[in-house]
Amino acid sequence: MFPIINILDTIEFIILFIYYCFEAFILMFFNYRKNVAGKIVLVTGSANGIGKEIAKNFALLGSILVLLDIDEEGNSETAELAKANGALAVYTYKCDLRKREEIYAVADQVKKEVGDPEMLINNAGIVKGMIFEDLTDSDIQETLEVNTEAHFWTCKAFLPAMIANNQGHLVTISSLSALFGATKLTDYCASKCAASGFLESLAFEMTAAGKKGIKATIVIPSFVETGFVTGVKASRPQLFPVSVNYVVKKIVDGILKEKLYVVLPSYARLNVLKLFLPTKVVFLIAEFYGRFKNLDNYKGSVRRGTKD
Repeated sequence: MFPIINILDTIEFIILFIYYCFEAFILMFFNYRKNVAGKIVLVTGSANGIGKEIAKNFALLGSILVLLDIDEEGNSETAELAKANGALAVYTYKCDLRKREEIYAVADQVKKEVGDPEMLINNAGIVKGMIFEDLTDSDIQETLEVNTEAHFWTCKAFLPAMIANNQGHLVTISSLSALFGATKLTDYCASKCAASGFLESLAFEMTAAGKKGIKATIVIPSFVETGFVTGVKASRPQLFPVSVNYVVKKIVDGILKEKLYVVLPSYARLNVLKLFLPTKVVFLIAEFYGRFKNLDNYKGSVRRGTKD
């Protein structure tokens, strides 16, 4: 016989489960979006691609932008674009996200010159696009440094102020490859799985500590039409979002609505069904959707936010 405390806990869980689902359904009919005008938004990997478009979109909302990238020229172009689109202020910093101490040094500079960011968007990424046997140790380490470890260091730098104020928003631009592996992406898939798991766990920690004012958003997009994926072949055209502009608008909308997960395209959520399928079916699906050959002709820019 179950202890009475467990029965009560279960009843409470069921009631809250139903209530929260109903609440979410009702909120679908209201266009609640958080106000980020005048808020400090920090974006890594802002010199091009998704990061550049994210900066532009937050500029349109009147945010104060802090842009981190090793590509100074590209970052300056993003800054000019952001200013032209209404950013309250724009600050650019050169930062090699492979280097922890450089991240910490730049973070200290940001806090002194701009203030504590109220939103941290970890967007910078790197992809090698090589089969596992061809990856050098340094290739693998670099992928992990940029795609995963940098998230730890930026959060270490900026989260304390958010905790003190019980207010802030952490965002990770992950990938569909965090949910479904692919050939020539062993290091990339591993790094994105780790980045997603890190922020999800950190979000749970914040809630458990009573810091419910700190929000988290994990963005899980499929291939986005940027130079980052030049040469990637779509075996099923519908797998590709329409454009980077469309994708980023969806990303920003999800962030402003404080969603924990933003999956693009939305039907990609079905990837979790692989946990219930026979092994041969999983491999069949992977082959059907090109996970074996998508990167056969990969020619993209291998870095987003870093370069040699």
